[in-house]
Amino acid sequence: MTLAEDRLDRFARHIVLPEIGGVGQVALAEAHVVLIGCGGIGSPALQYLAAAGVGRLTLVDDDVVDASNLQRQTIYTAADVGRLKAEVAAEWTARFDPILKVRAHAGRVRDENAAQILQDATVVLDGCDNFATRLVVSDACVKAGVPLTSAAIGRFQGQVANFAGHREGESCYRCFVGDAFDAEDCDTCAADGVLGAMVGMVGSMAAMAAVRVILEGKTALGDPQWGKLHLIEGLVPSLRTMRIVKDAECRGCSAA
Repeated sequence: MTLAEDRLDRFARHIVLPEIGGVGQVALAEAHVVLIGCGGIGSPALQYLAAAGVGRLTLVDDDVVDASNLQRQTIYTAADVGRLKAEVAAEWTARFDPILKVRAHAGRVRDENAAQILQDATVVLDGCDNFATRLVVSDACVKAGVPLTSAAIGRFQGQVANFAGHREGESCYRCFVGDAFDAEDCDTCAADGVLGAMVGMVGSMAAMAAVRVILEGKTALGDPQWGKLHLIEGLVPSLRTMRIVKDAECRGCSAA
């Protein structure tokens, strides 16, 4: 694949970076990212993935835009209230860069449709707010052999990690949280509150993590740091990292 002259101009600031270069920009253009959740994390993540020139995007969300979303979900406006987030997000992407291929899936990822949604994905970025869905996505990624970028936020703490549970010796998201969260009764930002700028930090870092996966083995930036959970503290700003080891008894990836 070669980049047209107008694309070279658009991504000139990427290409001039030795850690990305022309090879990396082509890899981004050829990549397919499946974004699970187009909300607080998904909105900024989508903006930076689209701005990076990721050539194909599948946007998954079953929710509609609410007025309370506008404080942090940056791709929506008051005129979008009541509309399906996946469809509005796809429209935003098409306006931002018509060359990108974008598909909206206005529904939830479930066991029965996960394989179809994840088909041909280079990486899945999961920023949804439901543990049951997160575990379905994690298990599906392991089965399909697709890397997973997982991002979450709770009040002033964010979490971002890349998982490759389909690879020998590497952990999956279920290794991290176990089986206790398969139910759909998890905390929500409606109950706990959330700062818009904090969500933006996590979403941007998640996009960066997904870019690392896409560039693995192609450029110096391509170090996914599998199984390293990056904890972002917003109240007293700090960043620390912990290693998530593979659980030998994990029912999501122990047989992978």
